[in-house]
Amino acid sequence: MTTLTNQIRLQIAEKSAGSLNFLALLRWALVIIFLWFGGMKFTEYEAAAIAPFIEHSPIMSWLHALFGVQGASYVIGVIELSTAAALILGAFQPIFSALGAAMSAATYLITLTFFLGTPGVAEATAGGFPAISAAPGQFLLKDLVLLAASLSLLFASVPGPWLNVQKS
Repeated sequence: MTTLTNQIRLQIAEKSAGSLNFLALLRWALVIIFLWFGGMKFTEYEAAAIAPFIEHSPIMSWLHALFGVQGASYVIGVIELSTAAALILGAFQPIFSALGAAMSAATYLITLTFFLGTPGVAEATAGGFPAISAAPGQFLLKDLVLLAASLSLLFASVPGPWLNVQKS
């Protein structure tokens, strides 16, 4: 009987198939974003800027109660820098390719939930939802593309029927 470990064969996303070499662009773009944003979480400026998102989040609001505004920002910064590290290692080790992409996808799934509770997402002067404000609405909407990039890396890291590309 084959174990689950033997059934799931992980690989480095951009090395999974010849026509997917361009995925390296997505990996390194995500690395830059997570390094930059993660590093910023250790500043007072960034902690204050993300506080309204955290405060109104259906998933993350507990962070403020447990750690305070700056502490919550530190926790998020550590997670974001860890995601960057996993993405970097993922260029060389298959397990980290899948892990970093999964962490990245989880990040953007969570930030997209900010649409549900963050005040000011819908633009009242344009008739309300689906019209969205420049900030925070359009700021949050860009995470949809980052989620797609993360999922592209993840799906290429874990071979399956969704990866129907011939190796070159």
